Amino acid sequence: MKKRLITKTSKVKFKPFNNYGKVFKGMDWHKITYDIKKGQGSYILKLKPNTRTPYHKHTNYEEFYILDGQLIDKDNTKFNKGDFVSFKPGSHHSSYTKKGCTLLVFMRRKNKLL
Repeated sequence: MKKRLITKTSKVKFKPFNNYGKVFKGMDWHKITYDIKKGQGSYILKLKPNTRTPYHKHTNYEEFYILDGQLIDKDNTKFNKGDFVSFKPGSHHSSYTKKGCTLLVFMRRKNKLL
């Protein structure tokens, strides 16, 4: 079927994360359906050990599923493998990982860096 996309997650090639016009150290991604101009779609995000995400505000819902590892939010809430996390529009945060993690991210609109 030509209208089906199957992503073999064990075989994807990650590229430096550049969603905001610059590369963020320690962050790599594989775009699945993500359209960088619209800020919509899904992608796999890999964070290397001791990486912090940029502080940002959600302009629409952002959701992610932890495929591997652990992510710790700014308020010290820990997201572990198997957790599905939803952030509502208007929320803001930054997260970090001590040992590295991999997320499946679903975006409805690009976030705003703070």
